Amino acid sequence: MGYIRFEKGLMTNLEETLPKELLRTNRSGAYSCSSILDCNTRKYHGLLVVPIPEIDDENHVLLSSLDVSVIQHGAEFNLGLHKYRGNIFSPNGHKYIREFNCDKVPTTLYRVGGVVLKKEVVFQHFEDRILIRYTLEDAHSDTKLRFKPFLAFRSVRQFTHENAVASREYHEVENGIKTCMYAGYPDLFMQFSKKNTFIFEPNWYHGLEYPKEQERGYDANEDLYVPGYFEMNIKKGESIVFSASTQAFKTKELCKLFQEEVDERSPRDNFFHCLVNAAHQFHISEPNGDEYILAGYPWFKCRARDTFVALPGLTLAIEEETYFEAVMRTAERGLREFMNEKPLTVKIAEIEQPDVLLWAVWAIQQYGRETSKERCIEKYGQLVKDIIIYIRSNKHPNLILDENGLIRTNGRDKAVTWMNSIINGRPAIPRSGYIVEFNALWYNALKFAATIATDMGEPHETVNLEKMAAKCKEAFVETFLNEYGYLYDFVDGNMVDWSVRPNMIFAVALDYSPLELSQKKSVLDVCTRELLTPKGLRTLSPKSGGYNPMYVGPQIQRDYAYHQGTAWPWLGGFYMEACLKLYKRTRLSFIERQMVGYEDEMFYHCLGTIPELFDGNPPFSGRGAISFAMNVGEILRTSELLEKYSYK
Repeated sequence: MGYIRFEKGLMTNLEETLPKELLRTNRSGAYSCSSILDCNTRKYHGLLVVPIPEIDDENHVLLSSLDVSVIQHGAEFNLGLHKYRGNIFSPNGHKYIREFNCDKVPTTLYRVGGVVLKKEVVFQHFEDRILIRYTLEDAHSDTKLRFKPFLAFRSVRQFTHENAVASREYHEVENGIKTCMYAGYPDLFMQFSKKNTFIFEPNWYHGLEYPKEQERGYDANEDLYVPGYFEMNIKKGESIVFSASTQAFKTKELCKLFQEEVDERSPRDNFFHCLVNAAHQFHISEPNGDEYILAGYPWFKCRARDTFVALPGLTLAIEEETYFEAVMRTAERGLREFMNEKPLTVKIAEIEQPDVLLWAVWAIQQYGRETSKERCIEKYGQLVKDIIIYIRSNKHPNLILDENGLIRTNGRDKAVTWMNSIINGRPAIPRSGYIVEFNALWYNALKFAATIATDMGEPHETVNLEKMAAKCKEAFVETFLNEYGYLYDFVDGNMVDWSVRPNMIFAVALDYSPLELSQKKSVLDVCTRELLTPKGLRTLSPKSGGYNPMYVGPQIQRDYAYHQGTAWPWLGGFYMEACLKLYKRTRLSFIERQMVGYEDEMFYHCLGTIPELFDGNPPFSGRGAISFAMNVGEILRTSELLEKYSYK
């Protein structure tokens, strides 16, 4: 019995299965994504979606889908499924599915009369190549397979429609064809491990509809081009491998390549292994050796804050220190270029955001905890020193160290924190002035830097840093702690934000807190009472004005709700860390129950991973990006903390 496994009863129920998505990546920026029925429900879905830097910095859908039909005695049974305008589904191939499992590679079992056909899918690591293996497990008569490719050749943010510009030209290659619909795009090579016949029968399929885009208030219809179909015989017990790629491949090697890719995969046989697989999907390796963490799928790029928040969980928590170091090599280059006002040579967005340097120090701090203080200082001690010097010298364009020891930023006209939704060009939540998590991170960074200075034999610097930390601590409590026992979200001159928000949890969860024990417990209690859900912390208390927990509807409606009550698992990770630090083993069973809420997500939305956010009210539906690095990273880090506290 597999961990992620669905039987016929569920697979034939469109209402249950269409929302379940599946993601495969190549760790170089390309991906393959659809519903588990292979019925595309988003414009971002596609069987082969690749970056094409020669055109722009977006991903592009080349091969949208591939319908396979079983032919016996002249009768064709199409196993594909598409949604068309008018809520029409065709050709309803899902009714032939008998089982789906995702233990090692996504595998679908079809039964058509006496025919049993197994389909397995992998995305080749570091190559823009999707591979599908079809195995005829049972058949009592001569059987043919027919393959019909649906082509898009468009950006993931656009749609394609029938037009006279699209090229119908194709060229035969070894056991397949290559074709390219538009100038500027690479050729798409579609090849099989077995000799076949390609029938050129060009046609446009009109009015395909993507319900996820409808839900989000966007256009949702497009046309797809089908150049024809491939056909071949298949015998009982025989396997045929299909390859779609931007490069030709020796087809006699396809079966071997497929099996090698399968053998490299680790199983998704439990919650932890699912998250490990999800963690690897965020890896991005560049030809020049740079390594990145993608913020999420399917529409996010690499972002600085997301990188540093997610990095410890995605690497250190699963004993992959080497990848942490590889990503930090790339990120450190970007940080130094930014601090030295040089052009960036790294592909990391938003590195100028004022809290990015503070999160970088936090990530390095986690590295020291997981490896050793000596190794941490050897690799990153100088970087931490340079970051502290840069901030306290007031060189950052939007981070000012005031005389009272707190850091201040201007966020009135431009979003500068992780709560970054924009409405009509302005921040939906204009957090500005003294921001609570910025200053909690600053205090933590000062204390951590002081320990580094001590270990590096710099007593004078240690004293200076400790004095700065003491001043920051005093001002932090005076500025943020209110009479009701929680922390203001931000204080901007005479403007005090009384909203109960989750950003105060960092002042409890970080290794060095400016709060006393009783103050930390009070803050944690407020978070528990007003913000905690089974899917993380709400971004706003239901008791605060403007509470809007449902992330649904058109773009502007969703922008208003984005940080006004929705729940985020990565915040839940820091909440659970705070619980364990304050209450140790007495909260283990409570944390374990919280983790059940995240394990449930392995079987919903995008299988085996955690989406971007959840509605803040029951049933806490998953929303936004289908796989989000900060969430996966923090739940992995919490799993590791839970294990450590269990054995203390």
